[in-house]
Amino acid sequence: MMLRSHCALFSALLSTLAAAAYGQGAAAPGAGGPVPARVNDAERVVLHGNVSPLARPELEIGRADPKLPMARMILQLEPRPGAQAQIAQLLRDQQDPASPRFHRWLTPEEFGARFGLADADLELVTGWLAAHGFTVEEVAKGRGWINFSGTASQVERAFGTEMHDYQVGGTVRHANSLDPSIPRGLAGLVGGVVSLHSFPRPAHHNGTHPALKMSPLFSQGGSHFLAPADFATIYDLNSAYASGNTGSGQSIAVVARTDIQLSDVQTFRSSFGLPANDPVFVHNGPDPGTSSDDEGESDLDTQWAGAVAPGATVKLVISESTNSSDGVVLSAEYIVNQNVAPVMTTSYGLCEAETGAAGLVFYDNLLAQAAAQGITSFSAAGDSGASDCDDPSSKKGTGRAVDNPCSSPNNTCAGGTQFNDTANPNAYWAASNDPTTQASALSYIPEVGWNESANVAGGSQLWSTGGGESNFFVKPSWQSAPGVPADGHRDVPDVSVSTAAHDGYLVYQEGQLFSFSGTSASAPSLAGLMALVVQKTGSRQGNANPIFYQLAASQFGGSGPAVFHDVKTGNNSVPGVTGYTCGTGYDQVTGLGSVDGGMMLAHWPGGTQPPPNTTPCAADSSTLCLSNNRFEVKATFDASGAGSGTAQVIGVSDDTGFLWFFSATNVEVVVKVLDGCALGGHYWVFAGGLTNVNVVMTVRDAQTGAVQTYTNPQNTTFLPIQDTAAFSTCP
Repeated sequence: MMLRSHCALFSALLSTLAAAAYGQGAAAPGAGGPVPARVNDAERVVLHGNVSPLARPELEIGRADPKLPMARMILQLEPRPGAQAQIAQLLRDQQDPASPRFHRWLTPEEFGARFGLADADLELVTGWLAAHGFTVEEVAKGRGWINFSGTASQVERAFGTEMHDYQVGGTVRHANSLDPSIPRGLAGLVGGVVSLHSFPRPAHHNGTHPALKMSPLFSQGGSHFLAPADFATIYDLNSAYASGNTGSGQSIAVVARTDIQLSDVQTFRSSFGLPANDPVFVHNGPDPGTSSDDEGESDLDTQWAGAVAPGATVKLVISESTNSSDGVVLSAEYIVNQNVAPVMTTSYGLCEAETGAAGLVFYDNLLAQAAAQGITSFSAAGDSGASDCDDPSSKKGTGRAVDNPCSSPNNTCAGGTQFNDTANPNAYWAASNDPTTQASALSYIPEVGWNESANVAGGSQLWSTGGGESNFFVKPSWQSAPGVPADGHRDVPDVSVSTAAHDGYLVYQEGQLFSFSGTSASAPSLAGLMALVVQKTGSRQGNANPIFYQLAASQFGGSGPAVFHDVKTGNNSVPGVTGYTCGTGYDQVTGLGSVDGGMMLAHWPGGTQPPPNTTPCAADSSTLCLSNNRFEVKATFDASGAGSGTAQVIGVSDDTGFLWFFSATNVEVVVKVLDGCALGGHYWVFAGGLTNVNVVMTVRDAQTGAVQTYTNPQNTTFLPIQDTAAFSTCP
């Protein structure tokens, strides 16, 4: 515990306020010229783990052209010191109904103001980029990344690496062959370059199969197909639709890197009895046109997100891939940066090793920001069983691995099941289709873990649901339910629905009807289900996993409703790799199981935010009333073994007060609430301290009920608070 006098503490705060006042405006790109004085290019820090495993020496065909365009590279920025713990606390509070921050979602600008780098640090980074000849195109509103462009030679000089060409599958790809480095002066500000290669993230679906007949029993192999009304019957959504819950008024953002044919969506909806509801195409940068490699994936995602939530607006966010950045990643960052929708879905991914260290951190930070904004993210678990680093069309796996962004704790990972209907199909499927919806499913169909790999009769290659333990992320506190391994790792998937080719999803592509399978089908379908939750509750949900596991713990513990179909049979072992086995409760094949949509909607907690507390501020020994008595300031402290309790306060002026913990003669924290409405349209909260104990300070606007909470971690020298976006309601 470190204590100082009033004068020393107030001097420290004045220094903090002066630093905060310097450069109130948004960060701007550097103007070019010499390398900033604080940056010595000769002193370097290597960013290990950022060479793609796909850039193998035996595939190399030479150095890349020095003039090779490297457009829209992504520089991952670190949050300001201490912000990671504060973000984690915010995300917990936003899911805690007892917290004043419950479901109080941030805007991207608010996230950046509270947790991102200061303006001066951003200007240092953009200045360094400009000094190396790069064009700085965009600084994220949340201050988590910078988009910049240049050439291969500029990349080599600035990041101390080499760009090479590789022949992969008949296509020339470009990639760095050495781990990049940055000047030591940027360490702590820059986490790395998300990627310096053009290896695309694969889509997680099986090859399309033409559906030649509209029949409940397909003549080739006895397989059935899923129409939207089949999904609604099997997963118990018809009662929701009948009550008017169709996702109306909600939106779902689909991550994409290609255009699709609007007519295919329209034909899909009219063919299966869905109301007309065109998707919105959002082009982030140059229009890439239609890619035959990706069109099927985007058709599947767009059509099935809208099939499960037929009243929701599906927003297909399309970004062109470049020689350095995958359009998938560019679309994901756009969705979060522009706060496009309360739900997003991603059907592309790489195993953690192929994602790289910078990519893993970037995606997790991006999805943490998404959760803070109330966005619920779903991602596919992968289609190579427990061997995610191998292509599902491989003959043999090489080792256990899981997919990313599926493995991020700030994302719900969507796994796969398959219907166990072969012994008596007539018990589950009608002999004819409904003339309007083409449906034929009669009821819920028992499920097993999806595995159509060569390990099972009639299977081939590695086709099976992804799942296992992360090699990068630790187990989040909310991942607790019967069956969850005590392994200390983030385990995936979280939830599942059917993904097998045995009963494929019907999709229109280029005017023809196809059948799709793979976890690419489960992610958009679950995203559609979450849109129904958002409509029912009237609120964004953020990271849905705490609620999923809360419901599962209650159900599997014997006291809660049956929200999940517990899938107890099957595995995701593939040739060459022993995977995981289904069991009671959670397992690393199907997660918590598949969902009963009706039960999930009926028992999803919440519905409305708690009414704001607009009780007038009443000053006392533990309460400051600042800025004309509008803002209430309280705090608690925890000095571990040295004591804990409620902070006592001393009012200094209308906008300033002190907090003390152990003695009124030794003040630990000084706080100011200032009227910055004339400068930025917000009230500001500034604080400085000379203590290293855990401090939780809340500031409540008694006029609106809005609350901001600031946390200083245990054993951390108090981190200055410079929140210039604290309260947006100005008189």
